[in-house]
Amino acid sequence: MRDVAILGLGQTPVGEHWDLSLRDLGAQAIVSALKDAGIEAPQLLVVGNMLSGSLSHQENLGALLADYAGLRGIEALKVEAACASGAMAVRMAYLAVAGGMVDIAVACGVEKMTDGSSEETTTALAAAADDLFESDQGISFVALNAMLMRRYMHEFGYRREDFAEFAVNAHRNAARNPNAMFRRPITPQAFAEAKMIATPISLLDSAGIGDGAAALVLGPMDLARRLGGAVIRIAASASATDSVALHDRRDPLEVRAIYLSAQRAYAQAGVGPQDIDLFELHDAFTIMSALSLEGAGFAPRGGGVRLALEGEIGLEGRIPISTMGGLKARGHPVGATGVYQIVEAALQLRGQAGENQIPNCRLAMTQNIGGSGANVVTHILERLA
Repeated sequence: MRDVAILGLGQTPVGEHWDLSLRDLGAQAIVSALKDAGIEAPQLLVVGNMLSGSLSHQENLGALLADYAGLRGIEALKVEAACASGAMAVRMAYLAVAGGMVDIAVACGVEKMTDGSSEETTTALAAAADDLFESDQGISFVALNAMLMRRYMHEFGYRREDFAEFAVNAHRNAARNPNAMFRRPITPQAFAEAKMIATPISLLDSAGIGDGAAALVLGPMDLARRLGGAVIRIAASASATDSVALHDRRDPLEVRAIYLSAQRAYAQAGVGPQDIDLFELHDAFTIMSALSLEGAGFAPRGGGVRLALEGEIGLEGRIPISTMGGLKARGHPVGATGVYQIVEAALQLRGQAGENQIPNCRLAMTQNIGGSGANVVTHILERLA
C-alpha cells in the first residue's frame, strides 16, 4: 500500500438549488476539484449518493457524472452506505490509489433533496433504517434519535437545554462559511424555545436537508510533492458496521461502529484522540454529537455533553467540532456530507479556512455515519508540508 494525498478540493454551496440538477451539482464539484489540483482527468470516479433513485429517479450516477464533467470514457461507479455514502466513496477511491490500481481518482458526494415534498424526503431517508422493525412501523430517524436522547438524559441526568452548545457552536461557525446553508447565529434561548419535532428533539437539534456536492482528487504522495503547495496525506481510512436496528444493540448509547472505525483509524495513523486537532463529526442530531465524541475517545461515557458545556468544542477549545458549520448549519445533503467533511478538514490543514481557521492544526479527523450508527467511516488527515 502506498501513501495517498489529497490533491484537489471542490464544493458547491449547500442550499435549495432549484435551478441546478443532480448532474449539474456533481459536475461542478468534480470540475472544481480537478482545477484545484491542476489535473485534467482522473482514471477513476467514485460517486457517493443515497437518494438519487428515489428522489431524482436517476441511477447510474458514475457514468452520468463522468459524462457531464467532461470525463467520458473513464471508469466510474456509485457507492451507497446511507448517510455515510460520501465518506465511503472517498474510502473506495483511497483504496484504489493506495493499492496502485490507479494513480488519480476522484471521489464525489452529491445529493438533491429539496425538489420534492418533505414527506417524500422523510420516507426516502427512512430506507436507511431497518424496514421490517423500524421504518415500516412508522418510526422516523428523528424518532430514533429522540429515543437515544431521552435515554441519554435519563441515564446521565442532563436536561435538553444542556445540548444547546452543539447547535450554537455549529451556527456560529457556519455564519463565516460562504458555502453553508444556514449562516445565521442562534442563541441558547432560541434553542430552548425551538419547535419540538419528536420530544426531546427540536428543530434546532436537527440538521437541515439540502442540495449540494463536494469532490476530492486523490493521488500518490510523490505526485503531491511534485505539484507543490500544502501536502495533505490520508493517514487513515477505516470503516465499521453495527446492527441497523437500534433494538438489536446490547447498549443503544454505545455505537459500536463509531468506536471500531475510530480505533482502526487511530491504529492505522499511529495516533490517539489526544493528538487530533479537530474533529468533523456527524452532527445530524445533537445527541449524535455527544455519542460520537464519546465513542471516538474524546470524552468518557456520558461526558460528551460536558465537553460542550465547558466550551471545549469551539474553535479555541480542546477538540473543535463542526468548524465550518457541520451538518447542523452547513446543511446535510446526505450522500455528499462525508465528502464535505473531508474538504473542510483539508481546508483547515491547508490554512484556508478563513475566519474559522484553527491555528497550527496538523491532524484532522472526520467521521461520517450511515443510519443511526449502522455504517461508520472515519478518516484521519495529516499535513506534511
